[in-house]
Amino acid sequence: MKYVLVTGGVVSGLGKGVTASSVGVVLKACGLRVTSIKIDPYLNTDAGTMSPFEHGEVFVLDDGGEVDLDLGNYERFLDVTLTRDNNITTGKIYQSVLEKERKGDYLGKTVQVVPHITDAIKDWIESVSQTPVDGKEGPADVCVIELGGTVGDIESMPFIEALRQLYFSVGQDNFCLIHVSLIPVLGVVGEQKTKPTQHSVRELRALGLTPHFLACRSAQPLLENTKQKLSQFCHVPVANILNIHDVPNIWHIPLLLQNQNAHDAILKQMDLVRVAKPVDLREWTRRAETFDNLTNSVRIAMVGKYVGLTDSYLSVVKALLHACIACSFKPSIDWIAASDLEDDSAQSTPETYATAWKTLRGAACVLVPGGFGDRGVKGMILAAKYARENNVPYLGICLGMQISVIEFARSVLHLEKANSEEFNPQTPDLVVIFMPEGSKTHMGSTMRLGSRKTLFQTPDCITSKLYKSSKYVDERHRHRYEVNPEVVGTLEEAGLRFVGRDESGRRMEILELPGHPFYVGVQFHPEYKSRPGRPSAPFLGLILAATGQLEAYVKTQQNGSI
Repeated sequence: MKYVLVTGGVVSGLGKGVTASSVGVVLKACGLRVTSIKIDPYLNTDAGTMSPFEHGEVFVLDDGGEVDLDLGNYERFLDVTLTRDNNITTGKIYQSVLEKERKGDYLGKTVQVVPHITDAIKDWIESVSQTPVDGKEGPADVCVIELGGTVGDIESMPFIEALRQLYFSVGQDNFCLIHVSLIPVLGVVGEQKTKPTQHSVRELRALGLTPHFLACRSAQPLLENTKQKLSQFCHVPVANILNIHDVPNIWHIPLLLQNQNAHDAILKQMDLVRVAKPVDLREWTRRAETFDNLTNSVRIAMVGKYVGLTDSYLSVVKALLHACIACSFKPSIDWIAASDLEDDSAQSTPETYATAWKTLRGAACVLVPGGFGDRGVKGMILAAKYARENNVPYLGICLGMQISVIEFARSVLHLEKANSEEFNPQTPDLVVIFMPEGSKTHMGSTMRLGSRKTLFQTPDCITSKLYKSSKYVDERHRHRYEVNPEVVGTLEEAGLRFVGRDESGRRMEILELPGHPFYVGVQFHPEYKSRPGRPSAPFLGLILAATGQLEAYVKTQQNGSI
């Protein structure tokens, strides 16, 4: 197994995940099989209990793993299906070591960070790297490892030591270290500064790891004298100093690496030149150029709770991008804090309230994504009502589907107290309930998680046609509340249709409103499986409806299947 390690220095949030994914893309374009591991040095066992404001969205895998959003980048870039074990955390490592200690596996020895924690990290990496993630048999050729955080953080020290030992044990022909760093430009001087990167590399070398490549993040391309200076003080050849400057869209990053012959240098470092094929990134080039050349845009109102940090909805944003490009449009997302639409906001911040409603009314479609807790729920209900009454295309995901059920029950069934058990457990009209198998005492990994089957109840519905008339779909879930099966009959009599259900038939998965251009709610999270060139069906339907192409698309699909 060959290993590519991506570390970061100077500041966090430099784009290590995109860099690691892009390195994987260029290696895959050389005919190699690639897998990925993300190391998060925090003590949480997984990302499941963290607020989106802490680390961005929680990405969910097929096996139900709640992981860092970077694994979503890996899946989208490399078109692979990862497992929960591809995300290593300090919490997981310590938990596994302590379980062994309790069992007596260490034979009375004193359990220490070195060697026991570092050995556990190495064993985990070597084991997971052997697991195929691309649907083929046998292990991949290359494992790209991203070490989260910044070099020098106390919490990442055991991982750096373990990776140093791994480098020593596998040999230099099987290991390649890429250090991502920032090259800032001070406004007054206007000069590209290398000193932060010099210090970062010095710290890394003091810990026993010397980078083979520097991936330098900057606003503008690096000047030649900047590269010379970095090479001299960081002990890295000029040819191995890669410049990842700002680009119009992230699909250009693999092309940037190719243009700098990064693939040749990495293949040479890992002695893979003989087995690799000539790099073929024609599809990526076409994709990046297609996006750059789009001129028309479609306005999408995103009504959510965590709009202050766009990474909170990263997969939703990517799914919208994939769907828009398939429809030859650029996405123009209008972020609306759900609480700004509420009547309380009209009293406290009238200007914000007016702006929010003006933005909502100016959008071509409305999307209400997932979330937890009751903040902003009233605003989401108002957004769903606006979309339903004004024939504006609407997509509700997870909480967004539950919101549309609550709104329909209140407005159409006149159940003014209709609510979810999450927001008001005492209401007499519970239309959304806590799932029977859920835990009310533990939060982590107690939801309905991972890929589950949804069966279409009829082929005569929009979502079935968008999914190419499949009898069922496998989509990823992350929820602990569901539509109350006791009220489904009443809702359907009033006009709402639950066209997708789970295998038991009692859990509602997809709803539609007949007679509306596009009013769809899904209990699952379709954004997690959206890929460039293969947009998620519900997102594609939303954009097709918003741009007036849905009817023609559905007819084309029907004609194609006949």
